[in-house]
Amino acid sequence: MAESEQHLRHRQSFGAAAGAYAAHRPDYAPAAVRWALGPAPGRRVLDLGAGTGKLTGCLLAAGVEVVAVEPDRAMLAELRRELPEVRALTGSAESIPLPDGSVDAVVSGNAMHWFDMDAAAPEIARVLAPAGVLAGLWNLFDDGVPWVAGLAAAGGSEAVGPRDVPAGWRAVTAALHLPPSGGPAPFGAAEQAEFPHGQRRTAESLVATLGTKAGMLVMPEPERQARLAAVRAFLAGRSETAEGEFVLPMRTGVLRALRRSVR
Repeated sequence: MAESEQHLRHRQSFGAAAGAYAAHRPDYAPAAVRWALGPAPGRRVLDLGAGTGKLTGCLLAAGVEVVAVEPDRAMLAELRRELPEVRALTGSAESIPLPDGSVDAVVSGNAMHWFDMDAAAPEIARVLAPAGVLAGLWNLFDDGVPWVAGLAAAGGSEAVGPRDVPAGWRAVTAALHLPPSGGPAPFGAAEQAEFPHGQRRTAESLVATLGTKAGMLVMPEPERQARLAAVRAFLAGRSETAEGEFVLPMRTGVLRALRRSVR
């Protein structure tokens, strides 16, 4: 499937902001990580598109063995600096540098919508053990909270992103059930769940967090600064966020599917 120029620009935007991404992006709800790994989790887990290791650290806390794969060298350097004990490899979802059947789970944090799933789904199936788990996790701002809903009006969807299941989830789900030529679909029916989550922020650190969104990173700098200034002014005018620390309400959404057993 051909990748649009806009999608490519967004996907490749993070390396230039790797330090800010590591400093400001949130981790994932522990309950969401446990659910992603399945009811009988295996011990060998691949964090695919691992970025700076936000999900990697959560997987370590869950007590599993983790190998991280990330295509962007600047993001991978941050991961290696933060988590030197993790085996971290250069690679992509479309070309995973691991042997066949070598992991019990493949998980991805805020990254699976960047994959070319036509190529990635069979490659993920290749490295998964039979009945292994594939799971994508996404952190979404909870705009059921009024002041969080106001962020989108202040900064635009490029800063906040959609609250509903992203279109990327639907594309990923569809790709899981596309059978390779001459064979059965590699994954069973996908399940979805959401879990409450939160991140302690100040107004300035939340502005910095929003500045690491792909839609913001690719903007012309004057427009980007104007959007962030609008968010800063909005936060200064809300009693919940004007002074000191507050909790940014989020939801961690999970999409999970099992590798079909090979017969």
